[in-house]
Amino acid sequence: MTRKIHFAKMHGAGNDYIYVDTLLYNIEDPETVAIKWSDRHKGIGSDGLVLIGRSPIPEADFTMRIFNADGSEAKMCGNASRCVGKYVYEKGLTSEDTVRLLTASGIKLIHLHSQSGRVDAATVDMGEPVFDNPQQFSPHATGLRDGQFVSMGNPHYVVFTDDVDAVESEGRELEIHSAFPERCNIEFAEMRPDGIRVRVWERGSGITQACGTGACAVAVAAQQTGRAGRTSRILMDGGTLEIEWREADNHVYMTGPAELVFEGDIELDE
Repeated sequence: MTRKIHFAKMHGAGNDYIYVDTLLYNIEDPETVAIKWSDRHKGIGSDGLVLIGRSPIPEADFTMRIFNADGSEAKMCGNASRCVGKYVYEKGLTSEDTVRLLTASGIKLIHLHSQSGRVDAATVDMGEPVFDNPQQFSPHATGLRDGQFVSMGNPHYVVFTDDVDAVESEGRELEIHSAFPERCNIEFAEMRPDGIRVRVWERGSGITQACGTGACAVAVAAQQTGRAGRTSRILMDGGTLEIEWREADNHVYMTGPAELVFEGDIELDE
């Protein structure tokens, strides 16, 4: 037996996911579905699957669950958060310019930049960075390339280098390094006059066009090492993200685009 599921393919700076409204469609095995639908040759093609739901608690409006292309569940994605904000606003699920989104790493506030009923960009309050999390990072592991560990709800390891393309050959090995018991997202970053050039190896997805939490981690690491101030332009393969690490509240704010690619229906075997 099969049933049709309506989906939206969206991206934020090239970081593309498949979005499903679980108020209308129940996805019982999202891990398997994420693997199948994310296939860029035999499926829809994406970095993963995002499930949108109504929040079970009054402090938030909606929920977001993210499943990577390999079926593993992620705790947070800044690019996906912006797209969820666009989705719920343009679908008429909310009329508010600020969306309170419940994620596996807590409630995130999404401030929508809308005009004439459409959302082109959004700013996400990503919360405070974490530098010391022994469950996600073992600093005494041997053979680890020099870098900065920053958690933005999920773990990141930022390597400053003159060869950001090397992440293609080194990213997989670093992701599963013994220093990272839960695996890790890897960013190779280069300081440039017009911003920080970054390429990303995402945990569970491999090379992606962009990573919102990764952009935040790079901006924080650059400030911490004296390479940049409190604001940074992060230049990723799929576009540019503006990051501000505010001294007033120690929160990181990310601003970037949210775009609909297409919508469609796909059959799901049951």
